[in-house]
Amino acid sequence: MKSLAISKYLLSTWTIVVGGPLLVLLLDQPHFVAFVTFALSAFAGTLPYIAFAVVLIAWLKAAGAEAFVGRAFEGRETQAIFLAALFGGLAPFCSCEVIPFIAGLLAVGAPLSAIMAFWLSSPLIDPPTLLITAGALGWPFAVGKAVFAVALGLFGGFSVALALRSGFLANPVKIGAATGGCGCGASAKTGRPVWQIWKETERTDKFRIELKANALFLIKWLALAYVLEAALVTYVPADLIARAVGGDGLGAILLSALIGMPAYLNSYVAPPLLAGLMDQGMSAGAAMAFMIAGAVSSIPAMAAVWSLVRPQVFAAYIGLGFAGAVLSGLVFQLIF
Repeated sequence: MKSLAISKYLLSTWTIVVGGPLLVLLLDQPHFVAFVTFALSAFAGTLPYIAFAVVLIAWLKAAGAEAFVGRAFEGRETQAIFLAALFGGLAPFCSCEVIPFIAGLLAVGAPLSAIMAFWLSSPLIDPPTLLITAGALGWPFAVGKAVFAVALGLFGGFSVALALRSGFLANPVKIGAATGGCGCGASAKTGRPVWQIWKETERTDKFRIELKANALFLIKWLALAYVLEAALVTYVPADLIARAVGGDGLGAILLSALIGMPAYLNSYVAPPLLAGLMDQGMSAGAAMAFMIAGAVSSIPAMAAVWSLVRPQVFAAYIGLGFAGAVLSGLVFQLIF
């Protein structure tokens, strides 16, 4: 029993978060400062989103608003999927930055179908990325990626809606995740949320408890995500990953999506690299599949996703991302 407890401790999230940089310090000291700086900078960039999501979740739960927000989607699932996919295509979040918002949507009972639509489309495109992609790869590629981002959101959203109606993917939130638990409930007199939570001690206590629990949960898993990201950026050169997926035809598209999924190649680095590879013979379809797969489901993003949802929902996220990347590559190849 003692050995099992020690093993569990050694394999904990915080052990990896702290141990990763220490290993770099011991084994590769010249890269230590760059490694830590990258991880800290990436985490600091996400911190405002974490703070907003944590405060919002705690406030909604303390006010007893979860059920009301969830019921707002009842009978409007199709509309919610379309809005989530469109908003995701405009939101400036990478696959890790979107995690706090997914946690918030899960906490308030939004339908999993709409959450999946937002989850898949959000990391793919935003206005700055659209311009960078257009500058490096041309407007047809940039517009194609934007269209595929919304299409992937819709594909994922309606696929999950169908799975839910068939009895799959029920209870998506993982036990012990920060999104679980109940709030204080609505007002006993009016049946509505109590937004002025500071007027009731029970609600302010609930707010503090939820604030702490959600902050620790999101900070822990996003810290892990950015340590993994720093390791990928430091030791797996982006051009090496991209060169491995050159070629033409269906096989190249499948391989590009498969390799692109765990790789980290952000939307600012990918366009100029892929432009060079396309000049050397890489097909447009393979480039599109690689870019979409890498944006949706890099290793850091997968680590954070795993912390939130049950394995079947995680598998659906990965499967939909891969399928969407391959289909996008095939369609783009046929058109261009």
